[in-house]
Amino acid sequence: MQPLDLQVPRELMIALGPDLVLMGGAMILLIWAAWRPDSAAHQRAVALGSIIVAAATGVLVWMYLVKGYTATVGPVAVDNFRWMADLIILTGTIFAIALAREDNDRQGVGVAESHVLILLASAGMMLLVAARDLMILFIAVELMSIAVYALAGLNRRSARAAEGALKYFLLGAFSSAFLLYGIALLYGATGTVNLGEIAYRLLASGDVGTSPMFLAGIGLMLVGFGFKVAAVPFHMWAPDVYDGAPSPITAYMAATVKAAAFGAFLRVWIEAFPGAYDSWHTALSAVAIVTMIAGNAVGLAQKNLKRLLAYSSIGHAGYLLVAIASASLPGASAMLFYLFVYTLATFGAFAVIVAVSKKDSNVVMIEDLAGLWATRPWLAVSMAVIMLSLLGFPIFGGAGFVAKWYVLQVALQARLPQTLLAIVLVLTTVISAGYYLHVLVVMFMRSPADKANDAPPASPLTRLVLAVSVAGILILGVYPNWFQRVAAKGFPQVEEASIEGFQRMLERIGRR
Repeated sequence: MQPLDLQVPRELMIALGPDLVLMGGAMILLIWAAWRPDSAAHQRAVALGSIIVAAATGVLVWMYLVKGYTATVGPVAVDNFRWMADLIILTGTIFAIALAREDNDRQGVGVAESHVLILLASAGMMLLVAARDLMILFIAVELMSIAVYALAGLNRRSARAAEGALKYFLLGAFSSAFLLYGIALLYGATGTVNLGEIAYRLLASGDVGTSPMFLAGIGLMLVGFGFKVAAVPFHMWAPDVYDGAPSPITAYMAATVKAAAFGAFLRVWIEAFPGAYDSWHTALSAVAIVTMIAGNAVGLAQKNLKRLLAYSSIGHAGYLLVAIASASLPGASAMLFYLFVYTLATFGAFAVIVAVSKKDSNVVMIEDLAGLWATRPWLAVSMAVIMLSLLGFPIFGGAGFVAKWYVLQVALQARLPQTLLAIVLVLTTVISAGYYLHVLVVMFMRSPADKANDAPPASPLTRLVLAVSVAGILILGVYPNWFQRVAAKGFPQVEEASIEGFQRMLERIGRR
C-alpha cells in the first residue's frame, strides 16, 4: 500500500501566500485577544494589531500584482482579477476595523475577538475569489459565513441584532445547502468540480449544457449566490440584518462581503459556464431586472438610514449583475471598478452614521441629519459626495458616475448587446435619485431639530476613513484609467484556454 503524499506543492504555497499571512496573523491575534480580560484598551490594541496584519497582507498582494504573478492552471487562481479583488477586500477590512475600534466602546461591545473575526471572514473572502474548484469555493463560503454570522449578532444586548443574526444564520444555512446541492449536481453532470474542466466539457459536448441535471445544478448555484449578494428574491435577510448589526459590521457586510461574493460569482460564470450561456442568461437577466427595480423602489419608502442603505445595496447588486450578464471579459474589469467605488462610498456613508450615532444607540433616522450643514458642515459635504456617488451623478458624484458608465458600456458593447438591461439600469438610477437626494435635502435645507447632532465628536480613525473614502471617490472620478488597465488583465486562463470557444459559442447564439 502506497503511503499518502501529504506535502503541499511549493507553487500552491506561494499562490496562497497572502491568504496564509492573513490567517496566521488572525490566529496569533486570537490567542492574544483571549489572553487578557476584556477591556477598552485591550480591544483597541487588538484592533490596531488587526489593521497591521491586514495592511501587511495588502502589501504582499500588491507585490504579487506588481510582479505580474499569473497561472492558467490549478485549483487556485493566480491572476490580476484575484489580486485586485483582494485589495478591495483588504481595504474594506481595514476600514471596518478602524470604524469598529471606537464604535465598539460607544455601543458597549467590548469583545476584542470581534476584530479577529473580521480577519477570518476576510481570509475566507480572499480564498473565495481565488477558488477555481467548486469544493474550495464551498469551504471558502463557509469560512466567510460562519465568522459573519457571529459578527452580525455581536451586540448581545440588542434584540434587533439577535433577530437579524438569527435570520441571517437560518437563511444562510439554507443558501449553503442550495449551493452544495448545486455543486453535487454539476459534478454529476460534468464529472468534475474544476471550473476550467467544466467549461471544456460544456464546449466539447453540447448535450451536457442542456441536461436536466446540469440545468438544475446551475439553477441551485444561482440561488446560493443570489443570497450572498442579496439579489431579489433572495434579499429578505438584508434589511433586518443591516439594521440590527453594529454600523461598522453592516458596512462590512454591505460592501466587502458583497465584493467577495460577486468576485466568486463572476469567476464561476465566466470560467465554468460560457458554453451554457443560453441556459442561464435569461434567468440571470430576470434576476438583475427585478433586483434593480425592487431595491430602488422600496428604498423610496425608507426613513431609517441603515435600511435605506440596505435597499440601496440591493439596487447596486442588480447593477453588478448586469456586468455578469454581459458575459464578457471587459465586464470583469467594469465590475471590479464598480465594487471598489461602491466599497469607498459605503464605508464613507457608514462613517457618517458612526459619527452621528449617539451612545448606546444603533439607530439613525434620516431626520437625524436635519440641519447637519449648519452644525457639522464637513460631515454634510462628505455625505453629499457619497450620496451623489451612489446615485452616479456626473461631476460631483465622482467615480460613481464613471463606474455606472463602464457597466453601461459593457452591456451595450457586448457581443450580444444587453439593451433591455441597460434601459432598466438607467431608469432605476433615476428612481434612486428620490431617496439619495432626499438625504441631501434634509442635511442642507432643514433646520436642526432639538438636540439634533449632539453625538460625541467622531474619533480620528472615523474621520480618516471618511476622508480617504471621499478623496478616493473624487480622485477615481478624474483618473480611473490606471485601475481599469490593471483590472482588464484579469483572466489569463480564460483568454488562453477557452475564450476562443466562448466566442464561437456566442457567435452561434447570435446567428440563431
